[in-house]
Amino acid sequence: MGDEGGAPGRAGLVTIGEFARLSRLPAKALRRYDELGLLRPALVDPVNGYRYYDRTQAEAARLVAWLRRIGMPLARIAEVVALDDGAAAAEVRAYWAGVEAETAARRELAVFLAGHLSEKENTAMSNGNETGRGPATLGIRYAALAHPGAVRTAQQDTAYAGARLLAVADGFGAGGAGASAAAVDALKPAARGAVNAADLLGALHDAAESAARAVRDAVGGDRAPAESGTTLTALVWTGERLGLVHIGDSRAYVLRGGELFRITHDHTLVQSMIDDGSLTEEEASSHPQRAMLLRALAGGAPAQPARPDVGLHDTLPGDRYLLCSDGLSAVVDEADVTRTVIAADGPDAAVRALVALAGDAGGPDNVACVVADVVAL
Repeated sequence: MGDEGGAPGRAGLVTIGEFARLSRLPAKALRRYDELGLLRPALVDPVNGYRYYDRTQAEAARLVAWLRRIGMPLARIAEVVALDDGAAAAEVRAYWAGVEAETAARRELAVFLAGHLSEKENTAMSNGNETGRGPATLGIRYAALAHPGAVRTAQQDTAYAGARLLAVADGFGAGGAGASAAAVDALKPAARGAVNAADLLGALHDAAESAARAVRDAVGGDRAPAESGTTLTALVWTGERLGLVHIGDSRAYVLRGGELFRITHDHTLVQSMIDDGSLTEEEASSHPQRAMLLRALAGGAPAQPARPDVGLHDTLPGDRYLLCSDGLSAVVDEADVTRTVIAADGPDAAVRALVALAGDAGGPDNVACVVADVVAL
């Protein structure tokens, strides 16, 4: 049943049935790989259509099967099997780093949802039993500033701060300026919408998808190459919490209790190497591929579009939030950033001081900063 005819091998080639035994894969899978262009037979008989394989193709067939088992999309497998071993290994590492980053984002969402549901239950149980003054009403004060830097002639970073939305986006490629602006603009409707936690999560997911579509349209639609795109890091204010949308290597921090905490995770090759222990933070700072993004909003229509991380963060009066592109984080030591954020008298002074720091460090890239203070009204 599995063999296509009983004809002996031709000039050293073997039938699909024999090759199935060599590669330990069913003939049905081999036919499917052929149809998808992942593994072509060495010869197809023009008369009867029988497939014949070279014995040396067995390793490639097993590689395809392994990549399928880790969940790699077919289109990406086709790219990997065409690479040499070193490049293929790097591509597998990059793919798995993306899987782990998405898994981590889902884990954070699961933790939030469990906490949110528990909070609803506790609120229902204690409803009517609490006395005294209610929680303080919170608000935010904010400022945004973008600068092209000392080297770049074009400004591709976007910084935005409003009563409900804080965002930075770092565009790249020929259409980078339009991409970064489009990504931020796509989030503005979400910032005008629902304010409760449950509704906000859904709104953020919808806004993230809108941002991805807006970027593709801005750089030429689904048929455009993926060389242009943008990172996006944004916070949507609900009145008591901040909703996060994040993809790429722009960052968000919170200053709380005199310490600066990063609340985003870089979607870069070097960050994935830090995560798996193959690179230290110190080595990452000078790595030649430190700017290589694993996830971003880009042109084209990928088989598996990159998805931004989405989550919610509780706030406290006195919190100071910083959003910045890598024009700051990649060139200024985090200790200097921390000291500047602590010392600044208000958001406007903070963004001006941070942009000046990037300039003092040579200003090799565009820089975008947003600072917001959470205050009790």
